Amino acid sequence: MGASPAPGILYAVPMRILLAGGSGFLGRALTRSLATSGHHVTVLTRGTVAAEAASPSASIRLVQWSPDGHEGPWTRACANTDIVINLAGESIAARRWTKVRKVALATSRMLPTRSLVRFIEHATPRPAAFVNASAVGIYGDRGDEVIVEETCGGTDFLAEIACMWEREAQRASSAATRVVVVRTGIVLDPREGALAKLLTPFRLFAGGPFGSGRQYMSWIHRDDWVSLATWLVETPGLAGPFNATAPRPVTNGEFARTLGRVLGRPAFARVPASVLRIALGEMAGPLLLASQRAIPAKAQHSGFRFAYPDLEAALRQLLER
Repeated sequence: MGASPAPGILYAVPMRILLAGGSGFLGRALTRSLATSGHHVTVLTRGTVAAEAASPSASIRLVQWSPDGHEGPWTRACANTDIVINLAGESIAARRWTKVRKVALATSRMLPTRSLVRFIEHATPRPAAFVNASAVGIYGDRGDEVIVEETCGGTDFLAEIACMWEREAQRASSAATRVVVVRTGIVLDPREGALAKLLTPFRLFAGGPFGSGRQYMSWIHRDDWVSLATWLVETPGLAGPFNATAPRPVTNGEFARTLGRVLGRPAFARVPASVLRIALGEMAGPLLLASQRAIPAKAQHSGFRFAYPDLEAALRQLLER
């Protein structure tokens, strides 16, 4: 595609996009967005293609793969790819973090990334971009500190796994391939993810802050995340880490009060930190009690505009329909 234009200049032609991790709610939404924009999307799936639901569009196709850190038969169906996107990885919050679970969480990220990096390295021509998932958990517990993309990383398990993940992805960087890392915060969606799990207790008048409630939450509306990811794919001059978070993070206490107000429910049922640690073990700290006040400095500086920068407006759009 030649030299990269300046940020803000989008690709003018449909691209051939290879996407791993398309079965999650973000992967599904991003696939639809890219196809709607006119791109041709190949989704890598661990399931047998015959068992998958029919593709919703002629612009979307499914290819089976078993990522083991190497290339495989799947690469033959992915020749001449323009952009590679990697969202693959098991859910961080699905189960308690035992030693076995920690290994599985790391492996489910590292092996697909390694397979895709090797595919990119051996491709002719090389893809123009590799867009890889990550998380604001890379920053660790930062209190009231305002976090931008240049902020150094933390030391807990989430920070370590995110750091390893990003290092692996950066191996794909070359004069031909830009690498973009999407550091995602809490994605708000009423059907899946953190917000979906909070709705029932709040609707039953049992919602409230976690721990002190003073820890910051870096959140983003689902539609803004999809728009941001699509923009990162389509804008050739962008590279490096980007915080995929709304411009106005809030404390956990403010989040609880705002959600309660939108639902017409109180938000007084505080859950003590000690109870969370007993119930969830090690993951209670990084997932619920750590403070990350991340802002999307690079995205805003590069011209991206958020449709939902304010929490209450975002929640009302998601819940009052």
